[in-house]
Amino acid sequence: MKVFLDSSAFAKRYIAELGSEKTEEICSHATSLGVSSICLPEIISALCRLRRQSVITGDQYEKAKQALLKDLGDALICNITPSVIKQSIHILETNRVRTLDALHVACALEFGAEAFVSSDTQQLSAAKAAGLRVLEV
Repeated sequence: MKVFLDSSAFAKRYIAELGSEKTEEICSHATSLGVSSICLPEIISALCRLRRQSVITGDQYEKAKQALLKDLGDALICNITPSVIKQSIHILETNRVRTLDALHVACALEFGAEAFVSSDTQQLSAAKAAGLRVLEV
């Protein structure tokens, strides 16, 4: 199954939290894994925040970052193209979502995802309205 994960879902692979096990299960059954080009900086931002707050150590940050970079080497990365921007505008005009959330959904559509994975209920609602099968983690 072609699975697209937004940053909140993909981050659960590197930050142990509610939904991490379900995310791993979904990823293990995916035949193709897609993320948007904004996924890497969003997850790095979250990891940096956790390091600044002393929730994780510098060593844990480096290990998570290296694992993230390795995993992204196996993922298909959807870029922010004019087509994606056009779709994101439509999503923003018809749903209550933030800009980056709309870009993730638009990237999933461009990717041809068979399932969209997120932990954000508003984003999942927009993805469902756009015709995507949604999985909440």
